[in-house]
Amino acid sequence: MHSIKTPKKQANDIIKELRKNKQINYNYKIKHEENHIIIPLQKTYSHYIIQKIQENYPDIELLSDITLQKQTIPPQNFTEYLNTNIDKEKLDKIHRSFDIIGNTVIIEIPEELEKEKYQIAEAILKFTKRQNVYNKKSKIQGITRTRKLEHLVGTKNPETIHKEFNLKFKLNIETVYFSPRLATERKRIVEQVKENETIIDFFAGIGSFPISIANKKETKIYSVDINPEAYKYMQENIKLNKLKGNIIPIQSDINKIIDELPPADRIIMNLPGTAKEFLPLAIEKIKKPGIINYYEFTTDPQNAIESIKKINKKYNTKILNVHKVRSQGPKVWHVAVDAQIF
Repeated sequence: MHSIKTPKKQANDIIKELRKNKQINYNYKIKHEENHIIIPLQKTYSHYIIQKIQENYPDIELLSDITLQKQTIPPQNFTEYLNTNIDKEKLDKIHRSFDIIGNTVIIEIPEELEKEKYQIAEAILKFTKRQNVYNKKSKIQGITRTRKLEHLVGTKNPETIHKEFNLKFKLNIETVYFSPRLATERKRIVEQVKENETIIDFFAGIGSFPISIANKKETKIYSVDINPEAYKYMQENIKLNKLKGNIIPIQSDINKIIDELPPADRIIMNLPGTAKEFLPLAIEKIKKPGIINYYEFTTDPQNAIESIKKINKKYNTKILNVHKVRSQGPKVWHVAVDAQIF
């Protein structure tokens, strides 16, 4: 096979040039000699590109018929583990994205691939090296924000510990809501929070937003959720992590507990499907000035801004930030609005 032989002192530069021009054959290992290295080239390498590199680096040598050791390239996608007896038309319908929560993988398999679901799950298990795979059987439902899941392969254990930015979140995927895709959004809110803020999280779940904040900031956070299972894991997660701030876990409907809570510098409202219904509560409870981190599913970020402005007739509203957190479906976005009420 054809290869490039170059002195070690300029090897990094040569590899960079070859990689940039897609000339390296990664099916073979680079060979290291005492003063030189030998870099394998693609079978259809470009003579023009190699010639141009040789003009800049006259010390390199083009070799032919040299034997190099093969190397195994790890799969870049779980579909590489699938048997070839799945039709290409069906392969194209497989969702390439999935959620990894601790040792658990949650996937969504289309109905037309029902017969192949175990084969797909085995491929994902092998690719991710996790312990089990579950299939989404419904959307997030009800006040407890849970979904129906079907165990496909691996150990049948829905309880796991998810790690995120050196934090640990223990949860049962069947009984509570948690999204690993909001890790960046949680980090963004942490960076916003100032020391000694009083915060209320209206829909705290297992405590992912409050714990992320209290890990970094000296704060007092009232962490409310109606789901008793979420409350149980919230308490465990507070103990699992080192916190600078103070979290008060509360299992209740926010409507019933709101009058017992103090005014807040910040209110977090990550219940994008129905948070709009709770905006009047938040607007009255927030200190003036104070910040509401509001979330909504919508086709247009401007709609989420208008939701706040239409309800907030009594006070002034200043929009500090609006952005799309992630796609929720065709033309539907999970939108975040940071609104100051004053």
